[in-house]
Amino acid sequence: MTPFTYVEPGSVDEALAAFGEGTRWIAGGTNLIDLMKENVERPRRLVDLNRLALDRIEPSRDGGLMLGALARNAATAYDATVRRRYPLLSAALLAGASPQIRNMATNGGNLLQRTRCVYFYDTAAPCNKREPGAGCSATGGLTRQHAILGASEACIATHPSDMCVALAALEAVVHVQSHTGARAILFADFHRLPGEHPEQDNTLAPEELITHIELPPAAQYEVHSAYLKVRDRASYAFALVSVAAALDLDTQGRIRSARVALGGVAHKPWRVPEAEALLAGKAASAENFAEAAEVLLQGARSQGDNAFKLIMARRAIVRALETAAAGTAAHAEDPNDSPGRPDLKEHP
Repeated sequence: MTPFTYVEPGSVDEALAAFGEGTRWIAGGTNLIDLMKENVERPRRLVDLNRLALDRIEPSRDGGLMLGALARNAATAYDATVRRRYPLLSAALLAGASPQIRNMATNGGNLLQRTRCVYFYDTAAPCNKREPGAGCSATGGLTRQHAILGASEACIATHPSDMCVALAALEAVVHVQSHTGARAILFADFHRLPGEHPEQDNTLAPEELITHIELPPAAQYEVHSAYLKVRDRASYAFALVSVAAALDLDTQGRIRSARVALGGVAHKPWRVPEAEALLAGKAASAENFAEAAEVLLQGARSQGDNAFKLIMARRAIVRALETAAAGTAAHAEDPNDSPGRPDLKEHP
């Protein structure tokens, strides 16, 4: 770890004034500190945000919910309003990391965490994300955890967050602030696909600070939602494939609207509105869910070791939608189904 200076501002304005070249924001530090220890990140200055009043969870003017950027993941997951009105988000948060990490990690930091690609962490290996133009060691290497959608020749890494998959499905909005003012970023536009610039994980300017995350009203999805995470261990493991699914069903059990987002398969949470539109007006059946899965996974291709994800993702989409159709209350106590279920094994 290289030497750095440390600043602890007391307001957003002071934090923005303290930001300069070589600066990184820090709050929970659950990802940044690891990256600094591995010499992947070498900031010259850390600006500690923990004294800022950005940790509230409160209603928005339009009936949604505002999540403070500094609210801890655990506090958000167990917040009574989040659990009642956004159970999909609560389930996704509780599927991530460990209780100790969730107690430290912040909502804003969760959005900004970086890939867990082993080549990104290995400073001896060429990596375009860590050092633009160096090459991608993952291509042709160990690719079990890597992308099947949206990858490029420059990078095949995946985004690691569980929370972000649910936020994508819920169509959240990210609010940020800088010296030039405030702006709101639709969640679909917040993270980037790698393209030719995989070093850019998102659309934030370096000096922009996330202040809060806005959840639009989503009462229609309270009763029928599910977060399914398929992974190697039952806890403290990143997703091979994850699915955030929410359905609005009429009294006859037909689908009024649907939301589906995937994690563990791309450089950003993966959502295809056309797949959701395909379900509108149809019965909540495995056959219809399978059709939607085909649309969601159009263009998917393996990178060698991760060929199993092509089948796993299809099955996970269908299963998550079936679970959502059965009702949120039916799985609220156990949002993470067993990773060893026979119908989701890597090699059927």
